[in-house]
Amino acid sequence: MTSANLKGMLGSGIVITVIGFILLFFSTTFGSIQADNWLVQQGGADTSIYLVMIKSYINTFLVSGSILFGIGLIITFFSLYKLLNFDGE
Repeated sequence: MTSANLKGMLGSGIVITVIGFILLFFSTTFGSIQADNWLVQQGGADTSIYLVMIKSYINTFLVSGSILFGIGLIITFFSLYKLLNFDGE
């Protein structure tokens, strides 16, 4: 890999990590917004069903955020390690 490829990979890893971080820490906000949109589309629903939808949307954002955060950290640390040990090949 060239130095330019590693720098691009480092940048991509940082972007993926930041997106995952945002999804993790704002999952309740995003989940509530999605559940509110679902409620508007349904035209109303029982409270227990609405609470289940909120929880499921929050869990969806938590899982996707943690996956993106983990993959982003792995890419970032791998490319940073390779970039620091780059010998110009």
